[in-house]
Amino acid sequence: MAEAADIQGTDPSPARRWLRRAAAAVAAVPLMVGLVQVPSASAAPSDRSPDRSVRTPTRAGGVDVALDTLSPSAPVKGDTLSIGGTVTNQGRETVDQARVDVHVGPRLSSRGAIEDATRRTGFSVDEDGKALGGTFTVTLPELPSGTSREFALTVPVDKLGLDDEGVYQLGVTLSGRTPSNPYDEVLGIERTFLPWQPAATGSKTQLTVLWPLISPAHLSAETGSDDQQTPVFESDGLAAELAPGGRLERMVTLGAELPVTWVIDPDLLTTVEAMTGEYQVRSGDTTVAGKNQTVAKQWLDALDKAVQGDKVVALPYGDPDLASLAHRGGRVSSSLSHLRPATELAESAVETILHVKPSVEYAWPAEGAVDPSIIDVATSAGADKVITRSDSMREDLSYTPNAARPIGGGTTAVVSDAVLSTAFQGDMARSGDATLAVQRFLAHTLAVTQERPGTGRSVVVAPQRMPTGSQAESLADALRVLGAQRWTQPSDVIAATAVKPDPKATTGVPSARKYPRELARRELPMTVFQQVRTTQDTLDNFKVILTAAHRVVTPFGNAIKREMSTSWRGRPVEAAAYGRSVQAHLESLTGEVKLIDKSDLTLSGRSATIPVTVQNKLVQGVHHLVLRLESTKPTRLKLNDGKAIAELPVRIEGGHSQSVKFTASANANGPVPVRAQLYTEDGRRYGPQMEFTVKVSEITSTVMLVIAGGVLLLVLAGVRMYTQRKRAAARGGDADPADGPDTVPPVAEGDDPVQASDPEPDTGPESAEPSGPGEKVDR
Repeated sequence: MAEAADIQGTDPSPARRWLRRAAAAVAAVPLMVGLVQVPSASAAPSDRSPDRSVRTPTRAGGVDVALDTLSPSAPVKGDTLSIGGTVTNQGRETVDQARVDVHVGPRLSSRGAIEDATRRTGFSVDEDGKALGGTFTVTLPELPSGTSREFALTVPVDKLGLDDEGVYQLGVTLSGRTPSNPYDEVLGIERTFLPWQPAATGSKTQLTVLWPLISPAHLSAETGSDDQQTPVFESDGLAAELAPGGRLERMVTLGAELPVTWVIDPDLLTTVEAMTGEYQVRSGDTTVAGKNQTVAKQWLDALDKAVQGDKVVALPYGDPDLASLAHRGGRVSSSLSHLRPATELAESAVETILHVKPSVEYAWPAEGAVDPSIIDVATSAGADKVITRSDSMREDLSYTPNAARPIGGGTTAVVSDAVLSTAFQGDMARSGDATLAVQRFLAHTLAVTQERPGTGRSVVVAPQRMPTGSQAESLADALRVLGAQRWTQPSDVIAATAVKPDPKATTGVPSARKYPRELARRELPMTVFQQVRTTQDTLDNFKVILTAAHRVVTPFGNAIKREMSTSWRGRPVEAAAYGRSVQAHLESLTGEVKLIDKSDLTLSGRSATIPVTVQNKLVQGVHHLVLRLESTKPTRLKLNDGKAIAELPVRIEGGHSQSVKFTASANANGPVPVRAQLYTEDGRRYGPQMEFTVKVSEITSTVMLVIAGGVLLLVLAGVRMYTQRKRAAARGGDADPADGPDTVPPVAEGDDPVQASDPEPDTGPESAEPSGPGEKVDR
């Protein structure tokens, strides 16, 4: 307020001026002391900088400390802790007299305290602990700006000062001097956690780890026309994931040696199985033969062996995005109708390929986030257990409750632990990040066990849907440490679901308003579900006319399920492109059964037949088709039985055409537009409409008299020629011998040659070009 008064030009009172001067004098005392005090060259480095009695953190910056190795991750009595890492000078000044120290902080009392330590910056002796010093310090050479140095040190565990069992904070610091700071201070720190449990615990935490085998869509809807229906892949990228060192190969190899519950998208299994035989891969506008059959067979064989004896959960085929269906797909008719068939297909696919009976009662929304509409969609797919996450089903408890809990309607929520489930979502390819993630994971599992000693808990870990190889390796490293049953013991999701729920745990599903916005922004757009409906309608209209419908329904039905996959989240452009390619290929097949364009016809006389050709270029026959012909001027031209509209059934073998003939009767001369349209037997249009014109030209009595007169003249002329030849022969005339009686008169120029009739009702393949001009109809 004093500063405000001065700015406004008011004169403060004498008493206020005296108080302000006194405060300024008091504040100047420490400053003057600092100016006259000369730092000692022998001062202890990290204990010299600012007064720690008030717990003010010393500046820790300018140097990045990376902790690359920490072994063992969970030491016991008699162990020696090995620590290795790298320090990098990110500041502008050279660091002199640099050294690396180890600090052990106080025991952390809760999971919340662990997270607080994770987020904390700066350095404080009270919170980070004093340096061990002595032989446990590493001295480094001068560290110029932008340079890095590696360090390694070992510490016997009994020198760490670990008392009671629990989680301790472990810090590694770099201290030194710079030209602007002539005394030692902490310039960088890396914190991690050291779980300490020297003796076995009586009550262990039941730990369930889900191990997902999920991949984006790789198969297209296209198949070959051969008997095996050779599949066509969008790319050959899946082979790299299945090959040794690939993501999916690492997932199977690691999962085979760990106590996990397999969570599998059956679409991945059927896709890999398709690779074991002949397959094609798109390459621009054409396809080339795939060559990774051996890799696919080896992966499937390894997976078959790995899952034996383990619990397997099969997600609905294609891993549909339940949240997108609930929030957007529900507004598009028939979108939800795909879920139940996807669940049924999942069970049969896993059992057939892996020879194990999977559980299909579990649904897994993206990131475990739920609201009432997502629960409704999940149960409509046949699930009565929904895998959620604790950051969605939030708790106000001071401890971690059991994972399973009833949420009404006979549905059980299996609530995975958010911290443990997201522990390995970073870039685990960096050894420093992987080390920190493993230690944090172990610390939280020990903290859960110690929250309520003597009361075992059941905890579920549901990691990201498609972990990278390094993320899977890091999680596996943590599980190996726990493999000795230090404070956890392995369980599976079936057993975790059956554990008695904690009576104090929340059972209320969060409202739609609490659904995370960042997840909502990544949902599939409504256009994806509109495209699904369009493709399904086209498929439904097409399959009813096929004699071997399964050749089309199976590949396209599976492709439609892939269009709704959770793997498209955040990739709307790619999702739309995949849906359009499925629709385009389906339309190309439906277009193989079509009407052949006709040119205008001429109908001479009162009655005739009008042929319309239907072509089938498919390899299978079609039936249940009806060809409808409509005269737009029935007063001039009527069709079968004197009607304006006539219908005839159509059945054509694969690779053939059929000429369908309609009876027509004319009442008056003139052009008549005629429409031809194919329909399915249930009355739905099939293919585009075709139009052509029939020109009616009735033959009158005058025309008949003219024709009769012409015929009579021809007869008389013939008689006269015959008589003259007989007379000439009788006189022994000199007629040319070549003009014998068997000579055929030449055809006069302009005479029409004899024309073939219309093709038989069922013909071989024929051209799809329009019929020639001036086509005449049969009478």
